[in-house]
Amino acid sequence: MLSPERIYFARMAEIVKSTQYWRLPQMKYWRETIAVTQRILIELLRRRRSLIFWSIFPISVLILGAFILAERAKLPINTAFEYTAPSTLVGAALFFSCLGGSVATVVAEREQQTLKRLFLSPLSGISYFLGIFLAHSCIGLGQTFLVYTVAAFWGATFKGSIFLGFIIILMSIAAYVGLGFILGTQLARRIEDVNALVAAFGVPLLILGGAFLPSSLFPKSLINIAKYDPIYHMNEAFVGVSTKGKQIGDIAPHFWFLVVFTLVMIIGGWLSYRRMLLVERRL
Repeated sequence: MLSPERIYFARMAEIVKSTQYWRLPQMKYWRETIAVTQRILIELLRRRRSLIFWSIFPISVLILGAFILAERAKLPINTAFEYTAPSTLVGAALFFSCLGGSVATVVAEREQQTLKRLFLSPLSGISYFLGIFLAHSCIGLGQTFLVYTVAAFWGATFKGSIFLGFIIILMSIAAYVGLGFILGTQLARRIEDVNALVAAFGVPLLILGGAFLPSSLFPKSLINIAKYDPIYHMNEAFVGVSTKGKQIGDIAPHFWFLVVFTLVMIIGGWLSYRRMLLVERRL
């Protein structure tokens, strides 16, 4: 049975030999990006365990958080799920799947020498970068559907603009993947480093960002610190749209902070990726 890497490179060879590939050069990046995305998703489907864990984790956090909030704040169960769902999604689910997943993907590709073989293929660096982003976007959107399906089972509804909520989710995914490239290329050297790295950087930021405890319970001093935490702005923006039906003008400080942070992470992730390629070429 062929390994995923051999299937991947065989697929890339088929693309290059295809006459349509050369007749439609504008489709080059699109075809390569889809090939990378398919490879990552197929590998995840083969292992299954990661997808199962990424499904169990947000559901368990959502249910536990909602029932605790309903009991302590004396809220109806549907209202508790409406408040808990957005925080669970952007603050917990997407963090571990898109940030932790992209770090693990980059480190694993480097350990398995896949990057060196990519230098011998026609695959461009842009397509590889976009392919990882698209693969984790699919995972993130799947988690979004899962979280809000479970929340809807208990009567929760999405009160704001679905389009604005979708934009916030996409920016959160892009920011996490960009940060994942930075951490995966600069700090993680082995696959064993991934959990320690994500835990060291992530868990304090998640708590401070309101992923597990509502930020309304924070003291003033902690709120002032949380304003520098991007997860706090993701959480506040998405909670405002999903739970309170706010428009972009109502969440402007959080939204524009997230826009700037996302652009910085994408640029930083791309530069880190390019630097890693230069290092790998010399080794």
